[in-house]
Amino acid sequence: MDFSKLRTTSKVTTEWSYPQGAPLRTGWLRVDTAPDHELYWEEYGRADGEPVMFLHGGPGGACAPVMSRFFDPDRYRVILFDQRGCGKSRPTVAADGPDKALANNTTDHLVSDINALREALGISGKMHVFGGSWGSTLALVYAIRHPDKVASLILRGIFLGRKEDLLYMYQGNAETYQTQPYALSAPGAYITYPDEWKAFVEVIAPEQRGDMMAAYKAIFDMVPTTDAERAAQLRAALAWSVWEGTISNMIPAAEDAGKFGEAEFALSFAQIEAHFFAHDLFLKEGEITDGVAALKGVPVHIVHGRFDQVCPLTQGSRLVQALEAAGTPPATYVITDAGHSAMEAQTVLALTAIMDGLPRL
Repeated sequence: MDFSKLRTTSKVTTEWSYPQGAPLRTGWLRVDTAPDHELYWEEYGRADGEPVMFLHGGPGGACAPVMSRFFDPDRYRVILFDQRGCGKSRPTVAADGPDKALANNTTDHLVSDINALREALGISGKMHVFGGSWGSTLALVYAIRHPDKVASLILRGIFLGRKEDLLYMYQGNAETYQTQPYALSAPGAYITYPDEWKAFVEVIAPEQRGDMMAAYKAIFDMVPTTDAERAAQLRAALAWSVWEGTISNMIPAAEDAGKFGEAEFALSFAQIEAHFFAHDLFLKEGEITDGVAALKGVPVHIVHGRFDQVCPLTQGSRLVQALEAAGTPPATYVITDAGHSAMEAQTVLALTAIMDGLPRL
């Protein structure tokens, strides 16, 4: 694996190794009834290539064609799919409401969906599982439960989803913000992004800022009956979404929040995240770090941005510590001079180098 370019690459934009190809095929797969959850999927690369299951972030994000560009199209068969409730999968929170889209929408369901998609697409042997942020969480849970189906794990921006990880991103100094907006009273991403934090905090009334995630979820759980209530709910969803989208990049875009600032995306993204976070990601405490012994024989490759403010580097370090303690140290651990986004130049180079260097199945 050639990582020699990393320290000399400081570009914000990325020069990809592989061109953007067209999907080989696309489709929907029904994975549940009442509600009828259908997953939208796309397949890239070569039809007889080594299978790669790509798990997007969030929870509540979505896939995009550019995500296929980490992989050599002459070697890999890449499956992108939108998880329940988001993207092009059906129903979505934005189009169909949380009652439908959040029903039967848990980590257990998503793990089951991966196996259903494997079966539907005729993947009978081992596959590479590639995931970033929440996708790394889901990839780890899947591999711990089904190590016999995983050839390798390729993980970016490790997210373990503990309470302290969420407080770092969503709580910070919010409780005292009204009187001391710039006080460094608690750890948090707000320290690096004070202006963006102001926009996120001020959606919530001062007396409700002691638990920002609960305050936001109360807005999302409201069933709006007036235009004013619908506007308030959308404002909260956009603030939640734009906060994460902005701090995902070490150098945020000056004005354009991209998909994070689009109403349809934000409504699904924010409400699914709040749903999963309110239930501790539907995982037992320590389920991942206590379970990594099951990964013996599964090569684990990790890429993490040093300046990641969505999933701070300590989460990558904690996972490495757990793997080493279990006698299964990572095959690769690369720390890039980047933030959280998978699309920052050094992270793209590192992930592509790992995929290019994997032993062939």
